[in-house]
Amino acid sequence: MPFCLREFIARVMVRLQSLDDICCLKLVFNFQPHVIVHCAAERRPDIVESQPDAASQLNVAASGNLAKEAAGVGAFLIYISTDYVFDGTSPPYKETDIPNPLNLYGKTKLEGEKAVLENNEDAAVLRIPVLYGEVERLEESAVTVMFDKVQFSNKSANMDHWQQRFPTNVKDVASVCRQLAEKRMLDPSVKGTFHWSGNEQMTKYEMACAIADAFNLPSSHLRPITDCPVVGALRPRNAQLDCSKLEMLGIGQRTPFRVGIKESLWPFLVDKRWRQTVFH
Repeated sequence: MPFCLREFIARVMVRLQSLDDICCLKLVFNFQPHVIVHCAAERRPDIVESQPDAASQLNVAASGNLAKEAAGVGAFLIYISTDYVFDGTSPPYKETDIPNPLNLYGKTKLEGEKAVLENNEDAAVLRIPVLYGEVERLEESAVTVMFDKVQFSNKSANMDHWQQRFPTNVKDVASVCRQLAEKRMLDPSVKGTFHWSGNEQMTKYEMACAIADAFNLPSSHLRPITDCPVVGALRPRNAQLDCSKLEMLGIGQRTPFRVGIKESLWPFLVDKRWRQTVFH
C-alpha cells in the first residue's frame, strides 16, 4: 500500500468515547496514525434542537480536541461536515461561499469546522450532503429509512417533494477520503475545506420513486408533498455543493443512485423469494 497508508484502512476496530479527552489522547498517541477521518457527530437536526448541549459537546468540543491530538502526532485529519452549513438560497455553493446555517445542527457543524481548523491548520474539512449505504437498521440513514414506506404499498405515504437533496453513497465518500489522503501524502498544501456530493438532484419523493423503480415495486401509493415542512428544525431548500475543487485535483467517485440503493437495501426486502433471485 503506497505511502504507508495501512492505518487508513482499519484492521482493528476500536470503540472510542470521543468525548473522553484522555482516552482520545491515549489512542491517538499509541496508534500514531497517518490519517484520521473524523465522522462522529450528532447528525439528526431535530435531536440537536432538543439536546443542544450534548450535540455541541460531540460536534464541536470533541472535534477540536481530536484535531489538536492529530496535530500532535502529525496525522492528517479529515473532518466530515455537512451541506447544512448553508441556507439553501443560492446554490450551488463553493468552499469560499459564506455559510449561513438555518438550524442548530448546521451551526454546531460549522463551529466544529472552526474548532478543527483553529486547533490544526493542516487539517481538511469535507462537507457532504445526505448519505446512504449499507446499514444494519433502516433508521441509520434518512434515505434508507424510506424503504418500508415504499414496500408497504397497501398504505399511502406522504413524501417531501420540497427540499432538493443530492443523495451520496458512503462508499464514494470513503473513496474520496482515501484519494484526498493520498494527495496529501504527495502534497502538504492539500488542506482546508472541500466539497463532495452525488450529482443526482432528488426530493425524498423522487428518491422513494427511484427506490421503487430499482426493485420493480409500485409507487402509486407515494404522495408528493410540495409545501415547505412546518414541523421540526428548519432545512435549507437546496444546499447543492459545488465539487469542482476536488474534481480539479482528480479526486472523485460517484455511484448511480439506483445502483447504490439496490446494493444497500436488498437485504431488507419483505419478499424473501424476490430477495434471493434479484441478483441471480
